[in-house]
Amino acid sequence: MPLQLKEIERVKTISKKDFYTNFVKKQKPVVVEQLTSDWPAYEKWNLDYIKKMAGDKTVPLYDDRPVSFKDGFNEAHANMKMADYIDLLKSKPTNFRIFLYNLMKEVPLLKKDFKWPELGLKLVKQLPMLFFGGENSRVFMHYDIDYSNILHFQFNGKKRCVLFAPDQTPYLYKVPFSLISREDIDFDNPDFDKFPALKQSQGYVTELKHGEMLYMPQGYWHYMKYLTPGFSMSLRAFPRSIVKLSKAAYNVFIMRHFDNFMKKRKGQEWIDYKNEKALITTNKNLS
Repeated sequence: MPLQLKEIERVKTISKKDFYTNFVKKQKPVVVEQLTSDWPAYEKWNLDYIKKMAGDKTVPLYDDRPVSFKDGFNEAHANMKMADYIDLLKSKPTNFRIFLYNLMKEVPLLKKDFKWPELGLKLVKQLPMLFFGGENSRVFMHYDIDYSNILHFQFNGKKRCVLFAPDQTPYLYKVPFSLISREDIDFDNPDFDKFPALKQSQGYVTELKHGEMLYMPQGYWHYMKYLTPGFSMSLRAFPRSIVKLSKAAYNVFIMRHFDNFMKKRKGQEWIDYKNEKALITTNKNLS
């Protein structure tokens, strides 16, 4: 039995008014297929181009190892020259990913390759983040710490994107004091015997291809699987509601630091406690 997922609505193009009225206000995801068709990036952005432009930069890499008490918040697992990393991506499947990396700061010329979309969102111009991944690499199910509205653009290949709205949190085995679900859940082939609440979850899915943009509303859970080597760019707009801003502030200034403090104090015992708590609490809520 698979997850209950419906295809994300797709449009070829969209006006600012329709995007804001039908998707931002309703907090509903959508894929816009041709938003980047007039960008230089549509023709230029592939792995070879990035290697040419940024091959000498040392980049942080992350793999799919479980969270460890030894790791800091978003601490990289390895570092590598971008040229070597891209050679690795093109040669074979790898779990190494680049996550939340501001390559534009290192290579400002890349900013000339894309346009800031006018879709009714006040995008943060300092945060055009890039993400890279190898074939079959996965980004664990999580939501973003700042509750931003996200415009997520795919380049050089395709990826599978699974989304859940915030109201589905009770079924996703959220780990306490974290932004993730349990890392041992395989969202491509979930174990419903171990994680029965997942059967009640209702989400969205799409296969995002080169040049397409996925709108992810604020607070949405998302899981990504790279079907081919590729990379993405995320543009973000901070939430406007006081409630979401308060939650974002709590995540950034309180929860993150408390979690790091407890990992240093309790070690693996704290990680194991949180994972067990996620399982017990979620399954208990079912009854």
